[in-house]
Amino acid sequence: MNLSVKSTENAEYMIEEIKDRLRIVNAGAIKASHFDAEMYEELHDLYTMVIKREKFSTSEMQAIAEELGNLRAT
Repeated sequence: MNLSVKSTENAEYMIEEIKDRLRIVNAGAIKASHFDAEMYEELHDLYTMVIKREKFSTSEMQAIAEELGNLRAT
């Protein structure tokens, strides 16, 4: 899978991986359809950072969740 290619499937994959890695409780609130294609690069950067880490502090998880919220299309 080439995540550098902008596609809905890639966005869905990255979002699911981020949710799994962070163990987001309300995972249904975060869907690929909420994200604008213009934010794909930012989503990819966030995904890359999350995948590289094994553990996150509570404040880091909160900051990542907030960043996901900031990336959502309005």
